[in-house]
Amino acid sequence: MLDLTYEAPTPTVIAGAQNDWELVIGLEVHAQVATKAKLFSGASTQFGAEPNSNVAFVDAGMPGMLPVINEECVAFAVRTGLGLKAQINLMSAFDRKNYFYPDLPQGYQISQLYHPIVGEGEVLVEMGNGKARNVRIERIHLEQDAGKSIHDMDPNMSFVDLNRTGVALMEIVSKPDIRGPEEAAAYVVKLRQILRYLGTCDGNMQNGNLRADVNVSICKPGQYEKYQATQDFSHLGTRCEIKNMNSMRFIQAAIEVEARRQIALIEDGKEVVQETRLYDPDKNETRSMRSKEEAHDYRYFPDPDLLPLEIEQAWVDDIAAALPELPDAKKARFISDFGLSDYDASVLTADVENAEYFEAVASGADGKLAANWVINELFGRLKKDDKEITESPISAARLAQIVALIKSDAISGKIAKDVFDIAYTQDRDPEEIVETEGMKQVTDTGAIEAAVDEIIAANPDQVEKAKANPKLAGWFVGQVMKSTGGKANPAMVNQLVAAKLGL
Repeated sequence: MLDLTYEAPTPTVIAGAQNDWELVIGLEVHAQVATKAKLFSGASTQFGAEPNSNVAFVDAGMPGMLPVINEECVAFAVRTGLGLKAQINLMSAFDRKNYFYPDLPQGYQISQLYHPIVGEGEVLVEMGNGKARNVRIERIHLEQDAGKSIHDMDPNMSFVDLNRTGVALMEIVSKPDIRGPEEAAAYVVKLRQILRYLGTCDGNMQNGNLRADVNVSICKPGQYEKYQATQDFSHLGTRCEIKNMNSMRFIQAAIEVEARRQIALIEDGKEVVQETRLYDPDKNETRSMRSKEEAHDYRYFPDPDLLPLEIEQAWVDDIAAALPELPDAKKARFISDFGLSDYDASVLTADVENAEYFEAVASGADGKLAANWVINELFGRLKKDDKEITESPISAARLAQIVALIKSDAISGKIAKDVFDIAYTQDRDPEEIVETEGMKQVTDTGAIEAAVDEIIAANPDQVEKAKANPKLAGWFVGQVMKSTGGKANPAMVNQLVAAKLGL
């Protein structure tokens, strides 16, 4: 979609016993800022460290310890906002969100409720087949992460690890623009992709570095359009929030099961209560966690230890000037520069490492041929071996050599697969392999002609059959390829066989 024109996908409709119901979904994605130090302390953010080893005095809530803002965290939040085409607020402020929990030693979380650092933006979520949803971003604010409570180490005690306490998070809040489970998962995938391209979050969901709170509500057909026209939430149903989702599959399953729960309640004459729920993948159900707190329940007030955060437009402009090429732009360029299909360009730009590898292979080469080898041969082999692109045993330069050898007719596509296998498993140079293993394609017309003549002379019965049915000429091509050890140029063989048989 070069011009980024698209048709919005139809909303998911679930048939209840009495009515059809549409889904309305908004997401709050918590992305850990990829800095080495925390938001207000110099403590490390390294994952997997010994429990309670990455804790500064201020993180532990020690009396008299004052927070000092990490400028890099602010820069990364601005960078993220610019990547999402969002408004950057030159003035923002931190508030205290007060609640008690053992893994929150300060007794409050420092967040940004009233004056976030990033305002409205957008994310284009492609669904394939020329369909896409433009999801509006409401805000991005910086906040501290809490620690981790561990309940499964002892039957009578719980343990607390404060390593995550104070780690910088970006909470990326979407508008309720998402209309189905697949869209919700695709939105998180796209957001993760953009963050990884920007380098502001590694997107590791397994480690909890990216997790989503999913707000789900239902409405009758036509009500959502009334909401869009008026921005009046009364047209929509009561929403419930599903906390801490860290899997695309679970996000989809949780939305589906929560929507059906709400439909059953309403059609039974009951009301949906606004609350926070947890998804249990083993039982495939959502369970009530706590009633939905409002802002006043947390007693928000401006943090007295932190001055309002003021940044300069010139600094924002410098960050904007250093932004990398983002996925949508890169995909459009791959389509236009290399003649790739929409699908191939999407696969190659899914991860920044994939895109960089492909571009190194395709530089100065046949883009389509390079894409075919990267997607089908390399990605296929890496998946089989459970390796990431960064762990590829064959470098982009060597795969580029293979593509160049095919393009120059030095080797056939079939031989190229053998060359690839040797280069991949033995860490050898493809050009050296072709020379030392005697794999160079035979392009000498005389040699190929002699092989064709020999096969034709030895098989007169087959000649008569081929003349009666030209499709059978393929048998001669196969025999010639076999007699030359697969080294003959297939195009030449086809031409000579057809000429000799008078086809």
